[in-house]
Amino acid sequence: MRVDLFDFELPEERIALRPAVPREAARLLHVGAGGRLANRHVRDLPGLLEPGDVLVFNDTRVIPARLTGIRRRDGRADGEGVARIEATLHMRLSPERWKAFVRPAKRVKVGDRIVFGAERDGACAMSSLVGVVEERGEGGEATLCFEFSGPALDEAIAAVGAIPLPPYIASKRAEDAADRRDYQTIFAKESGAVAAPTAGLHFTPELMEEFAARGVGTAFLTLHVGAGTFLPVKAEDTGDHRMHAEIGHVDEPTAERLNEVRRSGGRIVSVGTTSLRLLESAAGEDGVIRPFSGPTDIFITPGYRFRAVDRLLTNFHLPRSTLFMLVSAFAGLEAMRGAYAHAIETGYRFYSYGDACLLDPAGR
Repeated sequence: MRVDLFDFELPEERIALRPAVPREAARLLHVGAGGRLANRHVRDLPGLLEPGDVLVFNDTRVIPARLTGIRRRDGRADGEGVARIEATLHMRLSPERWKAFVRPAKRVKVGDRIVFGAERDGACAMSSLVGVVEERGEGGEATLCFEFSGPALDEAIAAVGAIPLPPYIASKRAEDAADRRDYQTIFAKESGAVAAPTAGLHFTPELMEEFAARGVGTAFLTLHVGAGTFLPVKAEDTGDHRMHAEIGHVDEPTAERLNEVRRSGGRIVSVGTTSLRLLESAAGEDGVIRPFSGPTDIFITPGYRFRAVDRLLTNFHLPRSTLFMLVSAFAGLEAMRGAYAHAIETGYRFYSYGDACLLDPAGR
């Protein structure tokens, strides 16, 4: 499909720079069958679900994956021997190796040593982390091999890294202490994401209690969201776009439970596009969800037949993004274009810290 079909104009003032307080006070646009729209709030969500439904959350935990460092090359007196490099980790390959997006990519080559955290505004930091460029890829991607491994590497990254706020927030303000709290779901558990599963940011312990009282169940899976989620689609046709893989895990008890929910007439409600992509990766053509562990690069566009998910709760996404393509596949392109036009006109807040929408599937 033509990528320009998924384009729209978004005023800058619609981009949320901070989350709603409290989290469930965020607005919620219900997009029903035929594109019918209803303005609500996230706190109304329990009443929009039925006993026996199950909300599926992504329990990944965001790590401080944005690293700033210095690359030095010996024997260069022309200034090219030293360069300041920023790397955003996006997928772990082994206990000591990560794929990352590096900037400026043209200043990095295979074999370079980058010392992260060694210098900050000319001062020596208390700790540092060395990464060696092992491989170069396309679009600024590189494989970094670090001097530490496993938990020791995790501690070093936490010491020198920063929370990788999305570009549309980071370009407008610096990361601060509040983001360490705000850019994390209340059920974040499995460390490894470099972007939050943002639909889950709206949930509070009090709201979770309301779901339990309503008879709405909860289930958890893990998809470590990568920085590739923010990359623009540069191709003119969706068939020419390459998705970056992300690592996910659905265990056997969770798969069995979700299958039983559907057999019993309940609905699987995916909280976020990350949960949806992993569920659809784990489901077979027969709609049965099976245990899954490994990378997925599933790319969902209109025409895709959904196998595992009955409803979707998600935030408002970027124009021309793979996520807007996904929600258009789920609820219908015209319905989503109409929903986004309504959201812009009526002041909904967009992107990671913004408001949410509850989508019913097209044709049901």
